[in-house]
Amino acid sequence: MPRRPAQLAIPVESRILILRHQRVILDSDLAELYGVTVKRLNQQVNRNQERFPADFMFRLSAKEDEILRLQIATSSKRHGGRRYPPYAFTEHGAIMAATVLNSERAVEMSVFVVRAFVRMREMLAKNRLLAAKIDELDRRLETHDASIQDIIEAIKELMVPEGPSKRKIGFQLPPGKA
Repeated sequence: MPRRPAQLAIPVESRILILRHQRVILDSDLAELYGVTVKRLNQQVNRNQERFPADFMFRLSAKEDEILRLQIATSSKRHGGRRYPPYAFTEHGAIMAATVLNSERAVEMSVFVVRAFVRMREMLAKNRLLAAKIDELDRRLETHDASIQDIIEAIKELMVPEGPSKRKIGFQLPPGKA
């Protein structure tokens, strides 16, 4: 009977961020998923740099790190926080990290990470399709709004009372018989 992995407290999908227009997972989240310390993960990554080209992993800039730190409320460097900005792993980098760690848990969890990236890609594709449909609907409504406005203007013109009639009402004497 195959062994089932332990349930995660936080779903993998919620750990995937979009940085530099790429879906990534931070080294601290990846280390937790793979059941190792961040230090151990980063040691293995640094020992195997040739396996992690720029499209697999990158280190956050100081500004990105500061923005992220503010968003997720991590401790500052003065209060025992990280000394260096974290690594961000793309889908391929996360898989490669599992191979350099070479632990049973890392291999097991890499499957979950890949599936999470795939689900995220599918959700984004569906959102793009939905956004396109909303744009199309918006364009249609704009043309309908103009048509409706034209109809309202025509109705208003029809509702305006005509000017006073030049013809007098009542009995009129023929000209010259007054």
